[in-house]
Amino acid sequence: MLARTALAAITRRPAAFLRSSWPWRSLAYLLCSAVHAVAACVTIYAAYAYGVGLATAGAVLAVAVLTLPAAAFERWRLRLVDRAPAGDPHVKPPRPGVRAWLATRLREQATWRELGFTVVAVSVLWLMDLGMVSSALWLPLLLMSGPFQPSMTPVDGLPLFAAGLLLIPLFAYLVAAWAGCRALITRAVLAPGDAEIIRSRARLVDAFEAERRRIERDLHDGAQQRLVSLSMKLGLARLDLPPGSPAEAQLAEAHEEAKRALAELRELIRGVHPQVLTDRGLGAAVHDVAGRSPVPVDVDVSLPGRLPAPIEVTAYYVVSEAMANIAKHSRARRGFVYGRLHDGALVLEVGDDGVGGADPAAGSGLSGLADRVAVTDGVLTLSSPPGGPTSLRVEIPCPRSE
Repeated sequence: MLARTALAAITRRPAAFLRSSWPWRSLAYLLCSAVHAVAACVTIYAAYAYGVGLATAGAVLAVAVLTLPAAAFERWRLRLVDRAPAGDPHVKPPRPGVRAWLATRLREQATWRELGFTVVAVSVLWLMDLGMVSSALWLPLLLMSGPFQPSMTPVDGLPLFAAGLLLIPLFAYLVAAWAGCRALITRAVLAPGDAEIIRSRARLVDAFEAERRRIERDLHDGAQQRLVSLSMKLGLARLDLPPGSPAEAQLAEAHEEAKRALAELRELIRGVHPQVLTDRGLGAAVHDVAGRSPVPVDVDVSLPGRLPAPIEVTAYYVVSEAMANIAKHSRARRGFVYGRLHDGALVLEVGDDGVGGADPAAGSGLSGLADRVAVTDGVLTLSSPPGGPTSLRVEIPCPRSE
């Protein structure tokens, strides 16, 4: 399945984990602690050169000034081992009010947490990070250098070389495990509200989904059936009137209006929750959306079977919103939709050859899609440079199909 964190990645099959980028991402994450190592070494040198008192005063001043940049750096490098972005409590809300007051309180609390974490990172954590990296790199390399040591023959050094090779995968797991644990500590201290935000989003999406299905049932079983009955009665009434008479002409016009209203209602019901998605699955629903798009769309969606319902619904609305954006904003001549199950994850890509420049903050619905995808532990990435082309890629963990 698609791993969101380094800790989740180490639960995958060994071959999949070792071939992935997670060991390298974890190594890069730990190597970033060299910044803290430099700060600690500068403090030690100042204490030796200028005395403990002056060095301590300088260190306290430096920590006070650099706490916020250090916390921002920690949140930035967290993305190496945790795909979910860490919220920044220092981003001010756009409007005053209760939300602004609450954000101010959270910023005050976050500053103290950041101060404490910076002190711990500079004094302790960098030693653990770089110590783990040193063990992961130098011990296997030292053993693998056995055949080339002048004190032993190449034959005598072969067992050491083999032991070094065997230690490389083991230490890849150790590096990823420690990087994942350190990331959990960092997120718990510097972004403690993120997990609750994700849970709140999930509750909202579930409530919205239940309400949307209720509306779809009411429209399908109520208003649509009444319009069908009205259309049939108008058609039967036309048969009792002389052809070409004024009353027959007005009744025919009313009959056509009823049929148009029924068609619009069916289109509305399809938008609320497409029946083809429920009956035939994601592949057929994507073909249905693409077939109704004013821009020609090439569809290449091949799935082995039905997916879990939440994943199908999320993927369907990603494609629907992307198709709507292509029709409204892209000025594209052609679009495409690609979908596959790859290594336990549903991979969807929607693109076009339009003018590009898509901006999630411009009200195109992309930020809402990102929230919906985040609820499923998925990842949404957008590439839309000015001039095009635009490509929207979604990866959603899908451990099994139904």
